[in-house]
Amino acid sequence: MTAPVLRRDRRRWTWGVGALVVLAWSLAGAGVFSGEVLNPAGLAQFGRFAAGAVHPALDADLLTVLARAALVTVAYAALGAGLAIGLGALGAVAVARTTWGRRRLGWTLTRGALAVPRGLHEAVWGLLLVNVLGLDPWVGVLAIGIPYGAVTAKVFADLVDEVPRGSHDALRAAGATRTTAVVYGLLPAASGGLLSYAFYRVECAVRSAVVLGLIGAGGLGYELLLSFSSLRWPQVWTAVYAIAGLCLLADVAGRAVRRRVASPAPAAAGVLRRDPVVTGAVLGTVALIGWSAWYLALDAATLVGPRAREQLGYVLGAAWPPATDGDLLRRVLVLSVDTVQMSVVAIAVALAGSVALAGLAAHPGPGANTGRRTAGVVVRLALLLLRAVPPPVWALVLLFVFLPGVLPGALALGVYTLGVLGRLTAEATESLDPRPRAALTALGARPAGAWLVGTAPRAVGPVLAFALYRWEVAIRDATLVGLLGAGGIGVLLSAEISSFDWPAVATVLAAMVLLTWAVDLVSARAREAVR
Repeated sequence: MTAPVLRRDRRRWTWGVGALVVLAWSLAGAGVFSGEVLNPAGLAQFGRFAAGAVHPALDADLLTVLARAALVTVAYAALGAGLAIGLGALGAVAVARTTWGRRRLGWTLTRGALAVPRGLHEAVWGLLLVNVLGLDPWVGVLAIGIPYGAVTAKVFADLVDEVPRGSHDALRAAGATRTTAVVYGLLPAASGGLLSYAFYRVECAVRSAVVLGLIGAGGLGYELLLSFSSLRWPQVWTAVYAIAGLCLLADVAGRAVRRRVASPAPAAAGVLRRDPVVTGAVLGTVALIGWSAWYLALDAATLVGPRAREQLGYVLGAAWPPATDGDLLRRVLVLSVDTVQMSVVAIAVALAGSVALAGLAAHPGPGANTGRRTAGVVVRLALLLLRAVPPPVWALVLLFVFLPGVLPGALALGVYTLGVLGRLTAEATESLDPRPRAALTALGARPAGAWLVGTAPRAVGPVLAFALYRWEVAIRDATLVGLLGAGGIGVLLSAEISSFDWPAVATVLAAMVLLTWAVDLVSARAREAVR
């Protein structure tokens, strides 16, 4: 009997080598291998910024302002998430495989149509909507709801399509209509995943509402930008801690609901009952949406008023046909390359950091000592702070110590993405079977060694998949960083919108959608290879 032969997976090796080549190309484009990148003159200012973390401003007037700003942020997040979930539910019907059956062309076209709204960052939607609706609260709500609605529609459709189809097919065979078969044969089985993702979108909407504040929508993001512009570092850190607290509240509440949905409390045999926690969360969210509409004084007539129709017609008419002059196309190409390089470096930084911190960030087992538990709490709070501060703010901070260019924008994205990816990596580690690690520890292995041998190898696939997914998000966030002057195609978009050159704006937007679509395609293929 011949010994088994270990073979390398050539597809994975090809993707791995390709990723290293792209990373080296991106680092070279960021100027890491040539020229000066540091700005020593800004170190003193960076030191003052860091010192403000220890002594935040706590005067009553500032806390009152931040409390009111937090209400604005919560209102935008609740309404934006509510709109996204509603649009996602409707859109899921249009893009689900179940709807189209064997008609692949229609399914492909509808899926492709979703790439347009979700290919643009919510901040880009905010800038565009301001030119149609003016400074109206609907701008912030729609800027969150439109792109999130497209993403939610895709995820909802995938969740429904992945449900076992036995009940659905039986109902269809018995003569039920397609709608009846979906409602009774698929939705009950998919309801847990749909509800869990809906609450996850609420969490994300809080961070998006903060980002929109940076472009003038109000709330905590706007107060943070005002304090930063005036170099009042204690006030900056008070705003940062307020944002982190709000994000922590959303994260904890959302995670509690998702865990309850994933593992519902057992009921007596033959008795159907609602989970009071999930029911309370749903009713509370609905009440919060109603309060938010009242608090922001939304007026539906604004969306269909004569001014909105006139402005929309003017912008669409002025933007067609898109500009195609050679100089603009060359600038779009060059800045698109910068944007890709920025996103690649950002994901590399975030992936390295999240892998290094995964062991500490994961919740320890029941036998962990006090030191291990304390270290875990500190790491998780640090990750929360990293993802609470929007990428443009990190970019402004890093410009104190780095010269302007791709690198500070890439590192800003990397720091922010580390906060998100670090949490996802820790959760992936926690979900793995703990028995191999426990067995190694029982045999005398050190905790670090047991984690490296018993846990880390099995976490490679999920962590790489999360990193590739975050790359898709990072390419959109790179646009946001560019909008505030940190490099990439966002810089060009901001300049063209400021000059009201709508044909050029249309060209840049089309390039951003195509860039996002290309990255999504490459990321999807790479995720298939690492599964």
